[in-house]
Amino acid sequence: MKLNRLTTLVILAMVLGVLVGYACHELAPSPEAAKEIAGYFGILTDIFLRMIKMIIAPLVFATLAAGLSNMGDSKTVGRIGSRAVAWFLGASLVSLVLGLVVANLLQPGAALSVPLPDAGATTQLKTGSLNLREFITQVFPKSIVESMATNSILQILVFSLFFGLALGHLHNQAARSLVATLDEVVHVMLKVTDYVMRFAPVGVFGAVAGAITTQGIGMLSVFGRFMLSFYLALAALWLVLIFAGYLVLGRDVFRLVKLVRTPMLIGFSTASSESVYPKLMEQLEKFGVSPRVTGFVLPLGYSFNLDGSMIYTTFAAIFIAQAYGIDMPLSAQITMLLVLMVSSKGIAGVPRASLVVVAAVLPMFKLPEAGVLLILGIDHFLDMGRTMTNVLGNAIATAVVAKWEGAISPVDPALADAEEALPVEGDDSVAPARA
Repeated sequence: MKLNRLTTLVILAMVLGVLVGYACHELAPSPEAAKEIAGYFGILTDIFLRMIKMIIAPLVFATLAAGLSNMGDSKTVGRIGSRAVAWFLGASLVSLVLGLVVANLLQPGAALSVPLPDAGATTQLKTGSLNLREFITQVFPKSIVESMATNSILQILVFSLFFGLALGHLHNQAARSLVATLDEVVHVMLKVTDYVMRFAPVGVFGAVAGAITTQGIGMLSVFGRFMLSFYLALAALWLVLIFAGYLVLGRDVFRLVKLVRTPMLIGFSTASSESVYPKLMEQLEKFGVSPRVTGFVLPLGYSFNLDGSMIYTTFAAIFIAQAYGIDMPLSAQITMLLVLMVSSKGIAGVPRASLVVVAAVLPMFKLPEAGVLLILGIDHFLDMGRTMTNVLGNAIATAVVAKWEGAISPVDPALADAEEALPVEGDDSVAPARA
């Protein structure tokens, strides 16, 4: 017997978090006290995220290494990788353009009724970490142990690529036994994921309550127009992504969206893509995507396919220009879009990546970097939408590449519909059958 209640519990946790957070914000005697109270709520979220992070490294390595060892040759890897990157680049370009268009149409920064930060103020964001040399160097691990300890997905992917291809070229019994062992490790980690996800509503409650306790709901009303405009831009991007998925997957794209709604909701409430990685892998397998494709494309997408973050960079930059009354001609906006297209590909692993990209690009176009301080207070609420969109974008991208590869197999409808199931003890049926 399965209890289909995870999504319901997460929604209830979000509502309860808003109510408790509002009460704490109103009753706290000072901002410092509110921040201290929020720190206690943060304990719940930190525990949940830590449990998720302990799963990611072994899951990525085992899935990718086992999948690559069964692909046959490096040509298959190259074909899947090139198709994935082509989709990522197209989705990024569409996201950037959409952010530019919506910001110009809705003018969220015009007549902003809040004091503007001094144009010479600094953001304290580490924009120096955003450079091509640093990015290329950091792609390649100097120690796989260190990479796994820090959950550097791109570095784990590179090591797994070499390990999986080498394992695939060994045809002795020991190599085959190692592949079977790695495959079983994935089964075990998915079972661990099921246990960890039972704690998701508690982590969600802590994240929402902590954010509202610190910021209050009043901040949302002050920047209501900006936030509403941004979420309208995200909604437009959703429609574009789903339509693009429909062109390849047909009506199955709607089944995919239904399957990933719980990971999207958890990503929204925790503002953390890592929090949904294991669950997203599980849901893609329930959709029928081959583990070898999921294991390769999904970690790659977590580094290069951040659609929600992309749309935010152009939207935020135009918003800041409007807030300071700086007119940007169309030529300058297009140039900025191209600069963001290139610079944003190096944001994997950079803390507060979207804000760092915006802060780094603004001075190039004579826009005050201090404008980032305008939106710093509500960035958590914006990050919730960005994360949710990133999850949807990566789910569709992985399914599309799998479709092109002929790597989507029919699944049991009962299994496909059980995406929210929380298993009772002793129920092993949640582990999806692996290709």
